[in-house]
Amino acid sequence: MTASLASLVPAAPPHHSVAAVAAQLPGAQVRGPADAIVSGLTLSSNRVQPGDLFAALPGLKTHGARYAAAAIAEGAAAVLTDTEGAPAVPDGVPMVVVDAVRSRLGALSAWFYGHPAEDLVVVGVTGTNGKTTVAHMVQAALAEQMGLVGLLGTIMVAVGDVHIASQRTTLEAPELQAAFAAMRERGVAACVMEVSSHAIDQHRVDGFQFDVAAFTNLSRDHLDYHGTMDAYFQAKAALFTPDHAKQAVINLEDAWGATLARLATVPTVTMSQDAGADWRLRPGAPSRGHTAFTLDGPAGAHLAGAVDIPGDYNVTNAALALLVAVHAGAEPAAAAQGIARLPGVPGRMEKVPGPVHAPMVVVDYAHTPESVAQVLAALRPHTKGRLIAVVGAGGDRDLGKRPLMGAAAATGADLVYVTDDNPRSESPAAIRATVFEGASRAMRHHGPAQGQVFEVAERAEAIEQAIAAAGPDDTVAILGKGHETTIDYSGILVEHSDRAVAQAALDKARGVGL
Repeated sequence: MTASLASLVPAAPPHHSVAAVAAQLPGAQVRGPADAIVSGLTLSSNRVQPGDLFAALPGLKTHGARYAAAAIAEGAAAVLTDTEGAPAVPDGVPMVVVDAVRSRLGALSAWFYGHPAEDLVVVGVTGTNGKTTVAHMVQAALAEQMGLVGLLGTIMVAVGDVHIASQRTTLEAPELQAAFAAMRERGVAACVMEVSSHAIDQHRVDGFQFDVAAFTNLSRDHLDYHGTMDAYFQAKAALFTPDHAKQAVINLEDAWGATLARLATVPTVTMSQDAGADWRLRPGAPSRGHTAFTLDGPAGAHLAGAVDIPGDYNVTNAALALLVAVHAGAEPAAAAQGIARLPGVPGRMEKVPGPVHAPMVVVDYAHTPESVAQVLAALRPHTKGRLIAVVGAGGDRDLGKRPLMGAAAATGADLVYVTDDNPRSESPAAIRATVFEGASRAMRHHGPAQGQVFEVAERAEAIEQAIAAAGPDDTVAILGKGHETTIDYSGILVEHSDRAVAQAALDKARGVGL
């Protein structure tokens, strides 16, 4: 059942006075009636419910207090803001004024909803690549034994039969704590969530501890926000401290993971195929995308598992997920069975069904140079003919990774179609030109002798051309958007699904609808 975030709140909401809210915020001032009652907490004027406390925060472009009047008109009972925002709040409205609102909002939200995370087993997964896949695997592992397990991530927010399409990887603090409270109320045993670097840096996951925090890997991404790789890493590393987590499980097959294992200040378990980790991963031979594996641990401990999703890195993801689930309290055999039963994750190495003699078509969210290279390397052993990649890069994001995206595609594929991803406010042609330049240079120096790079502006057309050019033994990898269903052109969201376009192209080849 699909729904909106408004449905993911406790049926029996809390009731707090404005004075009680202020008491949780040292140095806060109350203006207006202190005995006004609030029964919800939000920082989005578009999601205000009657009785809410509207948190008006400073943003990158404007201050949230500009929307205070609109929030009050929608039923907000009071406003939480800072001294900068206070003058924009209508006279007579109950208000709590305090400095550094965002840094306090996580802890306040946890208190507001009665610290619901304390009544759940909460697992957090962070890293550049693999967060979504590992989170889905851990959910499947825990659900095998624990029953209802919530999932909060890039693709969806899921609690039982309620599924909500995600707008961001990690919910804002008020939404997150409301979701925890709703889960507690509905008998959910555990929650698995993806944790972005933005969320850690912006205090969205303050105010509670993860029972287990997992690290997948780190590669170039989000430098438009963090500036440097070290700052990006430090944001991730902050999760592995007692303020945020009780236990860490870290993938050592990544150099940043090894650094994190040295810096983490909580009990830490490590995993790698190499010696030196607490648990050594030994993958079996893959067969039609299915791979069994074993984990050899301390004092002769032994775990066995399997994964039914192609790619060596998905074996690593599955092994990491198994360790996380076990350290979260799952029985090993049940956890392994849950992971082995998982058929796949939407938009993550997702095969699009086609006729017998059609090429294999795979949709994947790969949107960093490293993830593009990984996906193509994983698909190469399954491809008798040519490997064809469709790739682009997002606007208003790290400019430096764009040529590297093109280079990774051209190094790993035989044919590359450079197209739009999410241009956002930038010129789509300028973005494509940078990706195309990186791809062309790499194709000349590192690509196959017969390799070619094409530029096709419209993404659906690029996908159609790539599939039309492919033979029965070829593989088409459509990279970058995965599960997404829109393309952002200067704030205008154009409906588009890589999977749906690919499916239509394959159906046409099959003769469906002709």
